[in-house]
Amino acid sequence: MINEISKRRTFGIISHPDAGKTTLTEKLLLFGGAIQEAGAVKSNKIKKGATSDFMEIERQRGISVATSVLAFNYKDKKINILDTPGHKDFAEDTFRTLTAVDSVIVVIDVAKGVEEQTEKLVEVCRMRNIPMIVFINKLDREGKDAFDLLDEVEQKLGLKVTPLSFPIGMGFDFKGIYNIWEKNINLFTGESKTSIEDTIAFDDVNNPELEKLIGDQSAETLREELELVYEVYPEFDAQAYQKGELQPVFFGSALNNFGVRELLDCFIDIAPSPRPKNAEEREVKPNEDTFTGFVFKIHANMDPKHRDRLAFIKIVSGTFERNKPYLHVRNNKKLKFSSPNAFFAEKKEIVDVSYAGDIVGLHDTGNFKIGDTLTEGEQLNFKGIPSFSPEHFRYINNADPMKAKQLNKGIDQLMDEGVAQLFTLEMNGRKVIGTVGALQYEVIQYRLEHEYGAKCTYENFPVHKACWVEPEDPKNEEFAEFKRVKQKFLAKDKHDQLVFLADSPFSIEMMKQKYPTVKLHYVSEYK
Repeated sequence: MINEISKRRTFGIISHPDAGKTTLTEKLLLFGGAIQEAGAVKSNKIKKGATSDFMEIERQRGISVATSVLAFNYKDKKINILDTPGHKDFAEDTFRTLTAVDSVIVVIDVAKGVEEQTEKLVEVCRMRNIPMIVFINKLDREGKDAFDLLDEVEQKLGLKVTPLSFPIGMGFDFKGIYNIWEKNINLFTGESKTSIEDTIAFDDVNNPELEKLIGDQSAETLREELELVYEVYPEFDAQAYQKGELQPVFFGSALNNFGVRELLDCFIDIAPSPRPKNAEEREVKPNEDTFTGFVFKIHANMDPKHRDRLAFIKIVSGTFERNKPYLHVRNNKKLKFSSPNAFFAEKKEIVDVSYAGDIVGLHDTGNFKIGDTLTEGEQLNFKGIPSFSPEHFRYINNADPMKAKQLNKGIDQLMDEGVAQLFTLEMNGRKVIGTVGALQYEVIQYRLEHEYGAKCTYENFPVHKACWVEPEDPKNEEFAEFKRVKQKFLAKDKHDQLVFLADSPFSIEMMKQKYPTVKLHYVSEYK
């Protein structure tokens, strides 16, 4: 078991939309021999699409809207990649996924540099001390100077970086990469700049052979730049990286397969195997004998033909065995799973045994909520899986009265995924959907129609914020008056908790002053 756990590398890929995250995922799979050819992500002519964008809507839009899990073997290591959505409207899915990874690769576009969404995601990783590797992508295009980019990464993201590879030229003059980690040179050849010559071992850049390879001017520039790199940046220290105190940087072009193998080879050397995780009760270590794990994502209709619902479980410790009963801590009941799945985007295989670090998909008939814990009997609750207060609110209406049943079932299942939150108004029973980003509404509408055969329309509902209500004493006069006065702003969420839908910051303040014994929370998990 210890041997299996030490082979595991579970990581997420994060970035701003369009920095090339999904393309990088594809190329990593290509090197792992997991796919034969990469789908051209952007090209609609080739209907292959990217392997990790398997939902129909993702293929049409060319963006990722859900985290996908992909596993493959490479050089005796078992690698689990979680490809996350970059678009800010789907950030909630990404934040949850970051609770299930042991390290992260941050992708940055060479021309755009550090963008807003990258800053937010990196901040979450920093808070949790997740080890990060930075990959600066799209070097075959004109972009910012390498040193300017390294400065920007340090200043905007608050990271301490050390380059482990360095570009020779950029854009039109891009000749290749010097790999500081392995002391070799990778050259581009051919007019199209898509074929790569063999890697040339090159441990001494002062060797006059360098001129023959890349020309006088480029050789001189490279020597000067490397000298600067060695002077300015700290030496790579694996322990500092694993503690989240030092971030190695690689340069490359994922679309042209350039610099990706170097990234992967270094990654499997330095990235941590599964790390301990804190539960509310104690710290859980991966090499413990007993199994523990938690649900970080739920996905309805992975296979539209079967209408199945899968709960994604990150195994924190021990081994997960098929057909063995495990305790569902929140419901306090034992459950058995006859067909746990391992993933390869939408392809799934049934596995008999999985180890700490692995992600397993369990068929779910409605038992699981995001954040649930499974154990062999111990009462444990893993913490830190957020549920955010929505920022957009709309009434949802049924556009096809014949399909009311399908609509209700669809809304019910999509809300379990954590895509959005459902509120039912106390006054008239109308349903309101709250989301973190406006794009979610399109996704919900599209999936309701294509996966459940139900049509819906939306109406604006002017709400500033959803606040969960917690009275000090549910029986006192003050709470009764609050419910009477605010009746038309009160709703129940999916778990029957009372929610106050405030129309402005002012009304929240007024309410706090007027009803001091009624507490408001912006997160539903306040218990």
